[in-house]
Amino acid sequence: MAAAKPGSEKQHAGAGKGAPRRTQAPKAAADQERAALRLRIIETALDIAEDWGWYDIRLHHVAERLKVPLTVIRSEFRDGDAIADAWIARADDAMLAQPARGFAALPAEERLQISLEAWLDALAPHRKVTAEMFGAKLWPVHVHHNLKLITWTSRTVQWWREAALLDGEGQRRSIEEIGMTLIFLSTLARWCRDRSEGQVRTKAFLQRSLKRADGLMACAYRSPGRVVGKLLQTGGR
Repeated sequence: MAAAKPGSEKQHAGAGKGAPRRTQAPKAAADQERAALRLRIIETALDIAEDWGWYDIRLHHVAERLKVPLTVIRSEFRDGDAIADAWIARADDAMLAQPARGFAALPAEERLQISLEAWLDALAPHRKVTAEMFGAKLWPVHVHHNLKLITWTSRTVQWWREAALLDGEGQRRSIEEIGMTLIFLSTLARWCRDRSEGQVRTKAFLQRSLKRADGLMACAYRSPGRVVGKLLQTGGR
């Protein structure tokens, strides 16, 4: 059997590679359109909540404002809590964005401060509504939301560790995670109530908490039980 000409193979291979490209453009356009729709839904829900409060928002209000049927809202978000999750997820993106040059050379305490401040600042334009979102998740009757909040907290702290480039292992990592979880929750609680410009009070509290925790880590291996106990006190101050 005669061998195929090299040129014919290239043409055939090129045709095979080119086929998917014809479908990529429409798919990319559809993805962009969907992303824009989700953004409009989130922003509209936030705008309404700024006037009425997150507790009183209804998805049919969002649909009416956007002049779309409720099925469009439902196709993107299963409920209002899913919209809240999508808004809060933006803070993760901000925290995980490419850091400034020299970030890796900073002390761990400063990296943690910068990373969590980026997370908080991303939510700051709608701080009051965001605080109401967290409040809704904590309602006793919303048991399914309560359980999700536990998982969410753990996941967010893990991403905070990653953003701050922490590489602790074993016992050190376990102690770090306990301390970071307490600091994160206490900082978030203060941020939700903080009306100071730029939430400077919350950021000062975070700085104090991290500095105290950094000092405690020095004796982590000598007496881990004592360190955990002091971290519990740190989270409450």
